[in-house]
Amino acid sequence: MPRWIQVLVFVLIIGLIALFAFGLRARGAAQLAAGAAPDFTLTSFEGQTIKLSELRGKVVVINFWASWCAPCRDEAPFLEKTWRQYKDRGVVFIGIDYIDTESAAKAYLKEFGVTYFNEPDIGSEIYQRYRAKGVPETYFVGKDGNLSGNVIGPITRTSTSMTERAFIQKLEELLAK
Repeated sequence: MPRWIQVLVFVLIIGLIALFAFGLRARGAAQLAAGAAPDFTLTSFEGQTIKLSELRGKVVVINFWASWCAPCRDEAPFLEKTWRQYKDRGVVFIGIDYIDTESAAKAYLKEFGVTYFNEPDIGSEIYQRYRAKGVPETYFVGKDGNLSGNVIGPITRTSTSMTERAFIQKLEELLAK
């Protein structure tokens, strides 16, 4: 085999190993919980556009969900109820649908009467920026545009990840800042 082919094969193998290692490192990175919230612009299922950075001055709750996710179904009524209670107090909820079909996602939103902003995360771009590991996951963004914690798992009355009471306390804390 000619020397140049051996070198080419060697370079390709090293490149693949480096790419694989980078992927493993990215997967092992912790979810974001502090610092500047990664900005995004997305279009809702209804055609409205939202840009996170334009919501400065408001408390933002970002919830990653999917119609096929049983724990997401458990927290959906609470999130909608809380959104309705806080929407006039400077709190914005953004639901980000993860790896779902549009018809299933819309059926889910209708089933739970969800009225806050929801959009599909085409290509899982936002999911990856936040280093999410599954669904549901919820991120809190303060009025200053910085992350103020996250919740891995459902928010329910008896949740081991975050209870409904702790969620309300978190909103009140962020509104007071």
